Amino acid sequence: MRIVSVNVGMPREVLWHGRNVTTGIYKEPVDGRVVMRRLNLDGDGQADLTVHGGEYKAVYCYALAHYAYWKRELPGRELPMGMFGENFTIDGRANGGADESLEDAVHLGDVFSVGSAEVVVTQPRLPCYKLGVKFGSDDMVKRFLASGRSGFYVAVTREGEVGAGDEFKRIGRDGNGVAVSEITRLYVAKRFGEVEISSVRRALLVKILPESWKEYFRERLERASA
Repeated sequence: MRIVSVNVGMPREVLWHGRNVTTGIYKEPVDGRVVMRRLNLDGDGQADLTVHGGEYKAVYCYALAHYAYWKRELPGRELPMGMFGENFTIDGRANGGADESLEDAVHLGDVFSVGSAEVVVTQPRLPCYKLGVKFGSDDMVKRFLASGRSGFYVAVTREGEVGAGDEFKRIGRDGNGVAVSEITRLYVAKRFGEVEISSVRRALLVKILPESWKEYFRERLERASA
């Protein structure tokens, strides 16, 4: 995999349904190299730090291949790099497989080197209403989640410089890691069977999975066994 675009942007105020909304979802490609720090990229920021940004959501990654899907779903819509609020637009398959999506190939706990930095995958993206603000459509959040094309967040384990063209190279994997796509499926599943319970128990062993996710899955396990 490699980065085809590094996208950053600071929070801005926009009008949505008659009220002002402050959001950091507007990202634009930048030239040259950018310093990736523990909490974000230089020149990037988030508006609501209670749900965005932070150690476990330092950088958001989205697949270039997904743009083709959305161009079919949203005919006539301009979709420049960074349109989905991602910091890294990534090209290529994690395992080189033509039939495997990024979310299928990448697992929680996967460690990647990129530029002079290192990152670890923490969680999929669960979009908030501000994705709808960006697209001017209230149903965009539902469509995004239903598509399975979530992208993923990473934590920065070693700060460094990154830029378009850098290889996104996997250098480690958590033995209990669950695919990003599976985590999203488990989140939205209406009921847990044996397969889901097994996946959740494995995911709970992944050290980097944020505690908020672990609490949610523990509650789901308790309900499944009640």
